[in-house]
Parts: sequence; structure tokens; C-alpha cells
Amino acid sequence: MPKHHDVLPGPDILFDEADCGLLLTAENGQIAQVNLTFCRWLGYPRKELLGRNIQELMSLEWRTFHKTYWTPLMQIQGVIADVKFDLVHYNGHSIAMMLSAVSCEHSTGIFHEMTLFKAEDRPRYERALLNARMLAERHLAKHLKDQRLLDITQDKLRITYAAAEDRALFAEQLIGIVSHDLRNPLSAIKMATELLGRREMDAKQTQILGHIIHSAERAQRLVGDLLDFTLTQVGRGIAVVPNPVDLHELVANCLDELRFAFPGHELKHERLGQGDFCADSDRLHQLIGNLVANAVAYGAADNLVTISSSFEDRAVVITVHNLGFPIPPELLKDLFEPMIRGSHDNAELRSVGLGLFIVREIARAHDGEVTVSSSLTGGTTFTATFPRSVT
Repeated sequence: MPKHHDVLPGPDILFDEADCGLLLTAENGQIAQVNLTFCRWLGYPRKELLGRNIQELMSLEWRTFHKTYWTPLMQIQGVIADVKFDLVHYNGHSIAMMLSAVSCEHSTGIFHEMTLFKAEDRPRYERALLNARMLAERHLAKHLKDQRLLDITQDKLRITYAAAEDRALFAEQLIGIVSHDLRNPLSAIKMATELLGRREMDAKQTQILGHIIHSAERAQRLVGDLLDFTLTQVGRGIAVVPNPVDLHELVANCLDELRFAFPGHELKHERLGQGDFCADSDRLHQLIGNLVANAVAYGAADNLVTISSSFEDRAVVITVHNLGFPIPPELLKDLFEPMIRGSHDNAELRSVGLGLFIVREIARAHDGEVTVSSSLTGGTTFTATFPRSVT
């Protein structure tokens, strides 16, 4: 039986900026709502997807599967979980997706609420491990003439391979937990708060809902940092896709979102100069968000946080400044290492100590760097510097 909702939901910040693709389709597959995450994945503007049938985004093979399996099953049981579909990007290439859906009855009819995630490329890890093993064995066979020494060395290598496989398996499982078992519930919480927010509530209920939204967003930021940290530990690093961006506009948009997350703090944006810049806009959003969250957590309560974006002769610079107690000198040299954090009384804003590590890795992925200066009179300033041309 389908769930019942009185109002057809529409997009807002929670819906649009979810880490998964979110769609609302009619029973015949016509798209009624779609979030920006899904639009970015497939390369379409939202206006080109609204009113379009989701089957048009599938390859011929998956259109047949959708018609013969998906649609009848939705009609019978009203819910489907973790089905793989290949969707076609605007440029023509296929993107593997894991798709779940639930049938919901609204005042205007029955709709399917869909959640999509990009499928993980697990075989790549297995191939890399196998290639490493084959290369090591060929090297040993060629250069170790003493069979006894070869046997001893191979025994050691087998132990090393087993340990590496255990570490790779653990990392892969952790990535799976972060990307699926944690992100899915958080997305569900955010969608639920969106629906609750459309109802009339008293001041106390509104306050409680605000706490839920804030906690879910904070948890999603922590999940994103943990996922990036895990990827760096298995040697993949933080991937960036540089494109031309309007730096000042990007920073301004990011701060508009952060003001919702930190309503009790004033965020001021200063702009200097103009020029061309190439960067991964999503990763810069993440960098700025982590630096601002750090400034809010460790800066003076209710104090101004100043974010500047500027163009210099050969560099693009983003700074985040706050007043408050300076960072202890003994922490400065290791501040960008994982699991390093300061101390403060705001338990709500404590993190696992990955934010500044992620900031450094994002800067390095753009061939840039991040530095910090801190004093009692001048406050604390984090400075991310990038070359004007990022390849």
C-alpha cells in the first residue's frame, strides 16, 4: 500500500543539496521533482528534466527492465530497494546507479519517491591488488637466485599481502558504511524534516525541528570528511574536477548556505580583484565550509567571521579570519594532520579532527597550499592559496 501525503513536496536547500539523487515521479515515470545533485550527475539543467520520463534517461536494456520488472513490482508491493540501473549522461556516457523507491499517495495522485546513489567500482581495487601481487612475484623470481631466501621472502610477502588485503577490505567496508549505511538514514532524516517543516508548528516544535536539521547537516559534514579521509588512506586521494568558476560568486553562495547552518554568527565576505580561475566548485565549497565551521567552533562566541576572496598577480587566495584565543604554538605544526583538534566548551561543534586535514588535501589536489597564523591581538587566519591556472 502506498504511503499518504497531503501535499506534493517541492525542492528546497535540504532536497537540492542532498548527497544522493532525489526524484519524484508519477506512476508512468514522468519526473515531477528532481534535486540539483541528480541534475549535476547527469549534466542536465533541472528544467530539461521536469516533465520528462525517467525511462528516457536509461539505456535500451534498462528501459526494458524498468517496464517488465520495475513497474509491475512497484504496483504490487509499493517499494523497491537497491536495484542497479545504468543512466545515460547528457554527453552520452553511462553512469551506474543504485536506485530505491517507495510509492506514495498525494492529493494529486500516486507518485514514486526515488533515492539514487552512484555505484561503487569495487573490481578496480581487486585488480590493483592482483597486479601488485603479480609484479612483486615476478620481481622476486628474477632477482632472488637463492631458493631458500626466495621461499622465506615469499612467506613474508604472503603475510604482507594478507595484511594489505585485510586493510583494503576494512577500508572498502568503511567506505560502504559511510556512503550507504550512514548517508541513507541522514538523507531520510532530512527529507522527513522537510515534510514536517511544511506543517503548522508552535515555537517549541519549530525550535526542535531546527535542532534536528542542524544535527543532520553536521552529521553529513562529518560523514563526508570521514569518507574523504578513508579514500586518502587507501591511496586514492581526494579527486577534483577543475572547471572555470566565478570565485567571488562561489564564495558568496557558499556563505549563504553556511548562514543557515550557523545562524548565531555573522559571516562577512570581502572581495578583491577579478580574474580567471579553474577549480572544483564542490570541493571549494567543502574547503570553505570546514574553515568557517572551525572558526565558529574555536573563535570568540557571537563574533564576526571574515571570509575574503582575492586575486593576486599569480595566485588566488581565500582567507577565513576570526578573533578569540590563539591556537597554542605546540599545535600549529601538526594542525593539518588527521585527528588533531583544539579544545573548547561548545560540545555541539566538536569534530573528530578531520576538517583541517581535508582542507589541506583539497588545497593540494588543486596544486595549492593552506597556512595558518594565530595571535591574541590579530586573531586566527587560515589562508588557502592556489595558482591562477589549475590543470
